[in-house]
Amino acid sequence: MTSRSASRAADRTATRKNGWELFPHRADTGVRGFGSDKHTAFEQAATALTAVITDPQWVMPRLAVEITCEAPDLELLLVDWLNALVYEMATRRMLFSRFAVRIENRRLRGRAWGEPVDVARHEPAAEVKGATLTALEVARRTDGLWVAQCVVDV
Repeated sequence: MTSRSASRAADRTATRKNGWELFPHRADTGVRGFGSDKHTAFEQAATALTAVITDPQWVMPRLAVEITCEAPDLELLLVDWLNALVYEMATRRMLFSRFAVRIENRRLRGRAWGEPVDVARHEPAAEVKGATLTALEVARRTDGLWVAQCVVDV
C-alpha cells in the first residue's frame, strides 16, 4: 500500500459521510452502512466495501450488474450480498460505486454500477476476499436509523 493509499484508507476509516464507515478489526476491516431503511443500509454497506479498496468517488457508474441473493435472515442476507459483490468484482475485474437494493422477505434484488479496474486511477489499496460473520449486525437502532455491518477479510 502506498503512503497516499494508506492516508486515504485512514481518512475513510474515520468518516461516516455518505452513510457508511469503516471500522478497524484486528488484521481485517469492518464495513458499516447506515440508512433510514434496511435497503439504504445495505447499499451503504456496499459503498463501504468499495472504500476498503479505493475511494468510491473515483469509480464511475458506467456498467450495471444484477445481483440476487436469498438467505434465512437479514444478517446472512448482508453477508451474501457483500460476498456476491466481491465475486462480481473479482470475476469481472470491476469496482462498483452505486448500488440499488430491494429486500422482500428473505430475498434481495440488487444492482451495482461500476467500471473495470484502472489501477493507475483507482489505486487499489487492498483486495477484499470476503464478508464474514464477525461483528455481523443488521438492525434498526433506537433513533430509527438502520445499521448493516460486518467484518471483511482483506
